[in-house]
Amino acid sequence: MSKVSKTDWKRLSEMDDKDIDTSDIPELDDAFFQNAELKVPSKQPVTLRIDSDVLVWFKSQGQGYQTRINKLLRAYMESQQR
Repeated sequence: MSKVSKTDWKRLSEMDDKDIDTSDIPELDDAFFQNAELKVPSKQPVTLRIDSDVLVWFKSQGQGYQTRINKLLRAYMESQQR
């Protein structure tokens, strides 16, 4: 991993399950799992030519610029399918 985790993994590994507050997470019942679908997005590595100023702008927004570009392309694709 290139990113340094800010999570206190030692403290978490020493924590008991009973000490974790899950009050804001609803229990999943059998009905949830009957209707659940596993969807794994498959991403393809591509070479894409983008104007340098556009790429600089996306990168200036911080980490995740490729994901943001993908979301915009997906939104455009979905709008054209209507």
